[in-house]
Amino acid sequence: MNIVCLDMEGVLVPEIWIAFSEATGIPELRRTTRDEPDYNKLMRFRLSILKEHGLGLKEIQQTIATIDPLPGATEFLDELRSLTQVVVISDTFEQFAKPLMKKLHWPTLLCNTLVVSPTGEITDYKMRVTNSKLSTVKALQSIGFETIAAGDSFNDLGMIRASKTGFLFRSTPAIMEANPDLQAFEDFGPFLDAIKKALED
Repeated sequence: MNIVCLDMEGVLVPEIWIAFSEATGIPELRRTTRDEPDYNKLMRFRLSILKEHGLGLKEIQQTIATIDPLPGATEFLDELRSLTQVVVISDTFEQFAKPLMKKLHWPTLLCNTLVVSPTGEITDYKMRVTNSKLSTVKALQSIGFETIAAGDSFNDLGMIRASKTGFLFRSTPAIMEANPDLQAFEDFGPFLDAIKKALED
């Protein structure tokens, strides 16, 4: 049995932190896992910036409410889910993802959670498991699934390389150049065709 494991931000929806950076005019918040491979280092940096500017969960959720899936993402996901099981594995947080999952017709999402004070300040975060994407793929394989994985960032490479077939989707030139053996796609049509082929293998 196959299961397709997809990253969320950059693959199905725009990067939340980039959108929030643009909304607030704070350029430091544009930094994502495409730029910083160490997710804990990245999140500690983000939380310090939020604290410095007095921003909390409410402000981020207001920005998320304005974000739509990438053009064609919902249709891509609908068709893919008609063919096989799909799970979205993301380093985002439950408090961020719900409105985006609604717009994507409620796919299964495995992500993390934020620690939020009564005043709305984001004080910490809790990762579901260490190396969550790779750990999840290995867990799925341990119960009999063959995984097909795709993502765009450094933190997706573990699950991509551990899978039967792995793809890059709308990744950066640096990541693509460093991983020339991975098929890379920019558009949902050819990406879906490649996944269909992998399902037949």
